[in-house]
Amino acid sequence: MNYTTLPNTNIKVSKICLGTMTFGEQNSESDAHAQLNYATEEGVNFIDTAEMYPIAAKQSTLGLTEKYIGTWLKKSGKREDLVIATKIAGPNRGMEYIRKPLNFSKKSIHEAVELSLKNLQTDYIDLYQMHWPERVMNMFGQRGVSKIDTQWQENFFEILSVYDGLIKEGKMKHIGVSNENPYGVMKFISESEKYNLPRIVTIQNPFSLLNRLYEVGLSEIGMRENVGLMAYSPLAFSFLTGKHLNGIQPTSRLGLFPQFTRYSSENCLKATQLYHQLAKDHGLTLTQMALAFVNQQDFVTSTIIGATTLEQLKENIAAFEVTLSPEIIAQINKIQEVFPNPAP
Repeated sequence: MNYTTLPNTNIKVSKICLGTMTFGEQNSESDAHAQLNYATEEGVNFIDTAEMYPIAAKQSTLGLTEKYIGTWLKKSGKREDLVIATKIAGPNRGMEYIRKPLNFSKKSIHEAVELSLKNLQTDYIDLYQMHWPERVMNMFGQRGVSKIDTQWQENFFEILSVYDGLIKEGKMKHIGVSNENPYGVMKFISESEKYNLPRIVTIQNPFSLLNRLYEVGLSEIGMRENVGLMAYSPLAFSFLTGKHLNGIQPTSRLGLFPQFTRYSSENCLKATQLYHQLAKDHGLTLTQMALAFVNQQDFVTSTIIGATTLEQLKENIAAFEVTLSPEIIAQINKIQEVFPNPAP
């Protein structure tokens, strides 16, 4: 297992981060514990979750993912060996069941942190992230911003001040953002520097062969400002395993939850067909090539992988032993030129 550190910290994390959003929906508690056992035995020490998990989110399963991790942490006794990341949910229509108000006010942040600590059965969170911004902007399949959210009032300073207090209380160590864009990242950085407040250390955004939008503006910020990418959906909801090339598999995440349409476009299919053939030409599986590509990017701190079976998890972890040659990277970039970022 290869390791790095969370930027601007001394916290060592594996280059593989175990994503857990299937725990409680597609995976039972025993399944979850089996995945956690295998991943940690293989050297994975970085685990990512969220208060709203599992996916697809609904009130009846809210918090199960954190709870399953919590029971495993208590049973395994491995808490001090691990880096646990979780997230607070921002405003989202239909998710008011999480809490009221569903925002990043002091009240909401404190309530969310206390509940995550309880569910995870821990005294502290290593990395606490905002799952998505409060303001309406481009995320979850939207490519750009044509109108700004005039209802939202800037509150970067207030949010960082709340986190400052929680860090001083010992309830969290570091903070990060997720599904953010360059504006939000730079505002958080500038406010933290101006007022000597906690600095974001990570950005958790999608990045894969089908979605390289992070490279457009955020990659330069990440490298210049030393903020690391936690790349999620590196296999594009399993599309980049190649198993959907002849149609969406009914028992897969895309089959079970048809509302997730980010990777279902005709151009995604065409690009995936080309990537699949390229991998085959070089004696690789598409999964190996897709995960190795993400892992080799300089701006990636850790790649978040998730699985619904132990066999899938084993395959995904093993893929990180692959290193792509400059020739393969060049051919990947040629496909990207033909089908640039087909998934928003």
